[in-house]
Parts: sequence; C-alpha cells; structure tokens
Amino acid sequence: MNLETRNGVSYLTFDLFKKANVKHGFSTRIGGVSEGVFDSLNLGFNRGDSDENVRENYHRIATALDMNYDNMCLSKQTHTTNVMVVTKEDAGNGLTKPLPYNNIDGLITNVKDMPLVTFFADCVPLFFYDPKKEVVALSHSGWRGTVGKIGKITIEKMHEEFDCDINNILCGIAPSICKNCYEVSSDVAEEFIKAFGEENKYKLLCPSIFNPEDKNKFMLDLWVTCRLVLLEAGIPDSHIETTNYCTRCNPNLFFSHRIMGTNRGSLAAFISL
Repeated sequence: MNLETRNGVSYLTFDLFKKANVKHGFSTRIGGVSEGVFDSLNLGFNRGDSDENVRENYHRIATALDMNYDNMCLSKQTHTTNVMVVTKEDAGNGLTKPLPYNNIDGLITNVKDMPLVTFFADCVPLFFYDPKKEVVALSHSGWRGTVGKIGKITIEKMHEEFDCDINNILCGIAPSICKNCYEVSSDVAEEFIKAFGEENKYKLLCPSIFNPEDKNKFMLDLWVTCRLVLLEAGIPDSHIETTNYCTRCNPNLFFSHRIMGTNRGSLAAFISL
C-alpha cells in the first residue's frame, strides 16, 4: 500500500485499485481537527468527540479523496456477516441523514458518486472492485467476521446481485492488527481451527493462520486468514493486495483498540465509483 498526503490529510491506497482508476482510500489519524484521544482525523460518531469535529473531518477526507461528501453511505457494524446492497436512495446514510438500518458490516453498490464507508480500529478492512460490472464493496472483517467468512459472502453477493465474475474482482486487505500483535484466547483459536483447519490447495499460498514463532500463544494472522477466505471464494491470487501496515504497531498513524480501548477515534475505509 501507498501512504499519500493531500491537503494535509494522510491516507493509504492500493496499487491494484489505483491502476484500475477507482477512487478509494483508508484513513489515518493525520489531517483532522479533533483533539485529545481523538487526535486528529476521527471519523467515528458517538465516541465522545463533537459531531462538528467529525463532520469537518469527513469534509477533509472527502476533499482529499475527491469524493462526494453529501452522498457518503455509512455502515452500522456489529461484528456480523450481514452484507447489504445500497442504492441511490441510501446516499447520505449516517452522515447527512439518519441510518435506516442496523447490523450491517458490509456494503455493495453499483451507484456512481456514492462513496461507501466502513469503520475500523484493528479489525480488517476488505475492499472489492469489479471493473467490468462497475461494482464496489467494503466489508468489516473482525475475528467474528473472518470466522464467518464475510469476504466470501461479499463476493457471492456481488455475483448474485450484479453477475460479477470472480475472475474480474479486485480485492484489498487494508491495515489492521498484525500477527505479532494479535494474541487471541484458546476458544477464539478453536473457532478458527474449526473454520480453516481443513486441508485444501489454498494452504499452499496461506500456510498458517497462526504465527508459529511462539507455540505457547495463539498469535492470529488475520491477513493470511482473510486472504485464504478470498482465495476459497475463487479470487485469483494476483487480484489480491495485502497491506504491510499494522494498526497496533503504528499508534501515531492509526487508532488501535488494543492500545487505546474504547476511548479513541475511528479509522474508515472509503471506495466510490
């Protein structure tokens, strides 16, 4: 991924998506007006920051990414695998008008100039783009969403609703907590072993979902696991780009739930036709 700065706002982009000429970006903390624990580009409402600050931060990132502020459509994440197709009537949801839905961790659309927005602070942002059918999607893949294979569910819904061909879809795995920082409990590890423990050809590309360096701990590799989900869905390996930025390793660049707890701001993923 590339770290870029425009008008003082820093964000990350994928090479695959830039070459495909689709507007997208993953935010950092840099370039906003929020203060204190929300310093400075907080994009999360209802976290204790003022709505005025958050809206100004949205204006700034919208300008940096050359996206339509008024048409942004926000998710309502609760660690589900629920993925929703949104239409032009959903433009502004969560930003310029109230959200009409709940429990939505993934968004898909073929509406032009309507940016999709999902939120993060260690979980995995998944980006999707079909340049043939002109369809974009975002999904929030925390450990529950990853076990539930929300990436695969998003791809299947893109195919069902818009006849997207898996051989055309581009995928991005954006900054989240890395395998060296993400220790999980034995019961969470067991859920992953159940979901991904079976032998299959994709393990040749993704050999282990756990970091083997410490055998006494379950250090979960969400990047490898999400990549495995996308491969199992049929996405060509060359159509998947994975970040090398960890949100916990870079607290000056990102908000991290593992470091800051709930008293923090939120990062966001953006994509728009």
